[in-house]
Amino acid sequence: MQKYILITITTALILSLILCLVLFVYIRRQNRELNYINGILKEINAGNRNRKILLDSDSILADIGFGINLLLQDSQDTIIALQKAEEAEKALMTSLSHDIRTPLTTLIGYLDAVHTGITDAETRESYVETARQKAYALKNYVDTLFDWFKLSSGEEILEPLPCDMAELTRNILEDWIVIFEEKHISYEIDIPESLIELTIDRKAYARILNNLIQNSLTHSQAAKIGISLKKEKDVMEISVSDNGVGISPSDIKHIFERLYKCDKSRTDRGSGIGLNIVQQLVIKSGGNITVKSEPFVRTTFLITFGPDHTLKPGPPL
Repeated sequence: MQKYILITITTALILSLILCLVLFVYIRRQNRELNYINGILKEINAGNRNRKILLDSDSILADIGFGINLLLQDSQDTIIALQKAEEAEKALMTSLSHDIRTPLTTLIGYLDAVHTGITDAETRESYVETARQKAYALKNYVDTLFDWFKLSSGEEILEPLPCDMAELTRNILEDWIVIFEEKHISYEIDIPESLIELTIDRKAYARILNNLIQNSLTHSQAAKIGISLKKEKDVMEISVSDNGVGISPSDIKHIFERLYKCDKSRTDRGSGIGLNIVQQLVIKSGGNITVKSEPFVRTTFLITFGPDHTLKPGPPL
C-alpha cells in the first residue's frame, strides 16, 4: 500500500516538474515574443514604418501580430495617399500658375504696347484685337477651371430631366457647324429622326459634347470630324471621332487624368482638365466613357448610357 502511495506521489511530483518546465518555456517564449513586438513598435514609432511583426503561425500572439501588421499597412497606404495628394496639389498649383500667368503676361504686353503709343494705327488695331482674343481665351480657361473645381468639390448639382437626345444634340451642333466650315473641316453627323429619350441634365450633356468637340479641334489637327448618336435596345451611344494625330498607347490610359497633356511641348494648348470634366460629368450622369485611337486614322470617344443609368458621384481626384 505504501509502495503505491510512494509511486503516486513520485509520479505527481514528476508531472508537476514537467508542467512547471513547460510553463517556464511557454512563458519565456511569450516574454521573448512580447519583447520582440515591443521592439518593433518602438522602431515604427521612431519612423521606420517598413518593419513588420513576424511570428510563427502556432504562436498565441500570431493573430495580434497579424492585426498590427494590417494596421501598419493601412497607415502606410494612408501616408502614401496623402503624400501623392500633396504632390498632386503642388503640381496643380504650379500648372495653374503657369497657365494663367503666361497668357496674362502676353495680354499685358500687347496692351502696354498700345498704351505707350509706340505702334502705328494699323499695328495698334492688330494688337488690340490680339489682346481681345487673349482675354477671351483667359476667360474661357478660368470658366473651365471654375467648372472643374465645382465638380471636384461636389458642389455641382445636376438636374436630370427627360430629354429627346436627338433634338438636344442637333441643337448643340448647330453652333459647331459654322465653326467647322470656317476652319474648313469636313464633318459627318449621324443623328436619327426618331425620338431617343433619356433622363439627363441638359447643361451637363452640352458641356460633355462641347468639350469633346473642342478637344478634337484643339489637339487633333484633324481634317474630318464625326458625331454619331444611336440607340440599340436600351443602350444609347454617342461618339465623337476624328482622323487627326490620335493618342499614343502610353497616353491613352492617362487621357482623363487632371492636368494631363499628351503633347508636353504645347503647354499653351488647352488646360489639361477638359477631358477630366467630361469624365466626371459622364459618370455623374450615370454613363460610361471610353476612347480608342489609331493615330492618323481614327480616334473615337464613345459615351454610353444603359437602361439603369442613375446619378453617381464622380471619380476620385
